[in-house]
Amino acid sequence: MASPSEVNSQTEEGETVEDVYQMEPEIEVLLKRPDIFIGNTDKVTQTVWVHDGQRVVSKTIVFVPGFYKMFDEIVVNAADNKVRNPSMDILKIEIDENKNFISVWNNGGGIPVVWHETHKLYVPEMIFGHLRSSSNYNDNKTRLTGGRNGYGAKITNILSTEFIIETCDGSKYYRQSFKNNMKEKSEPLIRDCKPNEKWTCVSFYPDLARFGMDVLDEDTVSLMRRRVYDLAGVLGKTTKVYLNGQQIPVKSFSDYVDLYLGPKDS
Repeated sequence: MASPSEVNSQTEEGETVEDVYQMEPEIEVLLKRPDIFIGNTDKVTQTVWVHDGQRVVSKTIVFVPGFYKMFDEIVVNAADNKVRNPSMDILKIEIDENKNFISVWNNGGGIPVVWHETHKLYVPEMIFGHLRSSSNYNDNKTRLTGGRNGYGAKITNILSTEFIIETCDGSKYYRQSFKNNMKEKSEPLIRDCKPNEKWTCVSFYPDLARFGMDVLDEDTVSLMRRRVYDLAGVLGKTTKVYLNGQQIPVKSFSDYVDLYLGPKDS
């Protein structure tokens, strides 16, 4: 067998194997090729269901599927909390088109604000600030929630100029911010909280330039708005869903269907 030094280190084109075969940090891979993780990051023109401010309608819009997927990662995480913590009864979503800012808040049990002895960091940072960290890797538990690959919300963090996690677990309040596509992070702020304070809030400023976007335009927001109505229909009357401070008037799946078909004649 030839030794490494005896193997031709150049390709037929004259490139070295170091030029051809490379390894990059996962964050850099995601930033350079986000489509691998979230789908198409270019603008497309499609006919889809959107919420026009009054009802759900079929409309041809221009949007970026990968951006919508990034938003969906966060809202699905919040909705999944209903399965983990049935006491959850409020979901609040804010979409600020002027500030290009998105926030998702839910109650019903916060993230444990505890030190992880194996990885030497607090659990909220582990969940939101490190790739391939998840509570879904335990094969001994049945999973009813969406997502298991350990990326989830971290994709949103990496594709944001600023990402903020806040949580109360009934004992401690935790706040930490990440900037510059998750490359910079603040030290966590931790203080005591009341026993009945159990909630989590994820806020972020998406890095719109990476999606060829300048603002959260009406086409994109109308699609995001419809997704919030989807969640209200799924969560039902046991969970109040708010969008920009207004409660979504959907308390049952029948109410949700009416958004598409129109209310039945009395």
